[in-house]
Amino acid sequence: MKIIVPMAGRGSRLRPHTLTVPKPLVPVGGKPIVHRLVEDIAKTLPEKIDEIAFVIGDFGKEVENELIAVAEKLGAKGSIFYQHQALGTAHAVLCAEPCLTGPVVVAFADTLFRADFTLDKNADGILWVSQIEDPSAFGVVTFDSDGNINNFVEKSKTFVSDLAMIGIYYFKDGDQLKHELKYLIDNNIMNGGEYQLPDALKNLTKKGVKFKPGKVTEWLDCGNKEVTVYTNQRVLEFDRNEKLIADDVKLLNSVIVPPCYVGKGVVLENSVIGPHVSIGEGTRVSNSVISNSIIQVKTSIENVVLKDSMIGSNVAVKGKSKDYSLGDFSVIEA
Repeated sequence: MKIIVPMAGRGSRLRPHTLTVPKPLVPVGGKPIVHRLVEDIAKTLPEKIDEIAFVIGDFGKEVENELIAVAEKLGAKGSIFYQHQALGTAHAVLCAEPCLTGPVVVAFADTLFRADFTLDKNADGILWVSQIEDPSAFGVVTFDSDGNINNFVEKSKTFVSDLAMIGIYYFKDGDQLKHELKYLIDNNIMNGGEYQLPDALKNLTKKGVKFKPGKVTEWLDCGNKEVTVYTNQRVLEFDRNEKLIADDVKLLNSVIVPPCYVGKGVVLENSVIGPHVSIGEGTRVSNSVISNSIIQVKTSIENVVLKDSMIGSNVAVKGKSKDYSLGDFSVIEA
C-alpha cells in the first residue's frame, strides 16, 4: 500500500500564516497538519504502508527531510515529488507517477478527519465523503441504485447532493488511475483552467470502475483562521489521553485549564491558559488570559486577553487585547 499526499498549494486563505510556512506544516495541537493526516491514516488503515509520497512545491531541504522522517517513523519509505506549477488536483497526483501502481491512498493535506478506514475488498475504490449543510462550495457525489458512486459534481450552484468529497481516496489499482490522469493531461482536458481529479474519476466510472463511499464521523477543515482554531480545539479533545504538557514547562503562579498543548521550554507567569489552547515551544506568556487559540514557537505574549486567535512564531504581543490572526515576526504593542 502506498499513500500519495499532494500538498504544494499556496494556502492563500490561511494567510498571513502561510507566508512563511506551507499550510500543511502549520501546527494544530502542537503537530503539523500533514503529520497528523498521515498518522491518522496509518493508525486506521488495515494494511501495511510501504511508501508515503509527498508532492510539494519549493519548500526547502529541511522540510523535505522532516517529511521523509514522518514516513520512516511510520515504518514506510518517504519520497518527495514536486509540483512546480499549480495545474490542479489531477496534475498534483500524477506528479507522483512512480507510486501510481497497486493499491494507493490519495490524501490531500487540507483537512483532518475521523473516519472508518475499513477497505471494502469488493470495491475498486473508496471515496470518503461527509454530509454538509452548504454543498455549493464543494465537490459532491451522487449514487446509483446499488450504492455505487456514479457522478462527481464540482461546486454546483443548484442542489445535486450534500455529500462532499473530503479529499481522501482509495484505489485498488493505481495504474488505472494513472492512465486516466495521463489522458486528461495528454489531451489538455481542463476544468476551470486546471486538470481536475474528479474528471479522471468520472472516466473511471464510465469504464465500469465501482467506487463506494467511505464513512466520515468528523471532517475538520484548516482552510482559514477560524476553522483552523476550531480544528485545534477538536484535536485537543481527541488527544486527551496523550501527553500534551511538556515536562520542562515553567508554571509560575499560573493555571492550565485542559485540554491544552504546551510545548517544551514554555514559560507561563501570572496567567490562565485554556481551555483549547496550543502553545509552541520556547514561548513566554505573562499576565495574560488565553482561551481557544493557537500560538506558535518563540513568541512573547504579555498583558493581554486572547480568545479565538491564531498567532505565529517569533511574534510579540503586549498590552492590547483582541481576536488576533498574526503571522510570523509580527509585533503588536499598546
